Amino acid sequence: MNRQLFSKDILHITNIDEVIDAICEQLREDVNKKFRRYGGVIGISGGIDSSVTLAIAVRAFGADRLLGLMLPETDSSPDSESLARELADKFGVQCIVENISGALDGFGCYVRRDEAVQRVIPEYDPSVDKMKVVIPQEFVNKNLPPVHYVSVTFADGSEKSARLPMKEYLQIVAASNFKQRSRANMLYYHAEALNYAVIGTPNKHEVQQGFFVKYGDGAADVMPIGNLYKTQVYQIAKHLGVPQGIIDRTPTTDTYSAEQTQEEFFYQMPFEIMDLLWYGWENGYSPEEVALVMEMTRVEVANIFKNFARKKKTTEYLRTAPLHHYYI
Repeated sequence: MNRQLFSKDILHITNIDEVIDAICEQLREDVNKKFRRYGGVIGISGGIDSSVTLAIAVRAFGADRLLGLMLPETDSSPDSESLARELADKFGVQCIVENISGALDGFGCYVRRDEAVQRVIPEYDPSVDKMKVVIPQEFVNKNLPPVHYVSVTFADGSEKSARLPMKEYLQIVAASNFKQRSRANMLYYHAEALNYAVIGTPNKHEVQQGFFVKYGDGAADVMPIGNLYKTQVYQIAKHLGVPQGIIDRTPTTDTYSAEQTQEEFFYQMPFEIMDLLWYGWENGYSPEEVALVMEMTRVEVANIFKNFARKKKTTEYLRTAPLHHYYI
């Protein structure tokens, strides 16, 4: 059988209702029959992935068998809660707010993170300044491992960035991961109280590239959009009537105090380009074939393919279940 010619339209879903119906059928099979749960709990953040997951789940189970959880904390954008409420109202899903800031204070999340930042930028004052972690985009085009920088926006509007040593980078990430793990605990509390399943929201890139926290936002019973590219998530969002404000919103991490896109924190390129490049790499298209369509050089595409392979390999740990093949 001839392989489909690589093109910029290769990820367009032509039979979108059939795709959504198939996802819904599998979702009901997994939640109702395999896990014997009555419905689902979804963490909703005003982002595109959680919004599409909720819209699909409404079609699968009905709004009355779902609970949406908004899980803000000190660094969360106010837009996240307002957009999440708009989403829940649009689809008729009950939603509640569980602010996790107290739990994070108890874990020392903010203090541990800020200590690491101050070792790199001593003048950083977390009470008035904002921070984020970024990766310069040029590293992906040069086939280089990512190099992380901390960027601080001071109260007077000035900015300063500095390269993060490994020790400080790991401490910032480890402390920040308390956020996703605390949210997972709250999701499972409500799911168990209702005999519901936790419906996860990661898309294909988050799963395959490891853009999730193990036992945090990677903790779920089912992940209905886990095989969908980001541009396909947007296609389904428009088809199912997700509010336009959510569709238009730039995807953010909503993790650090300074506003930050997912692109600058992890992916290093726009979704419209990354989706096609990942599809080409994953399906065995040559760098030459992809470069011609994407108007890039063969070397650029080859380097990005190597970057994809590196990311998938180095994040395999995150996708691995606990090992128990030990003997006594």
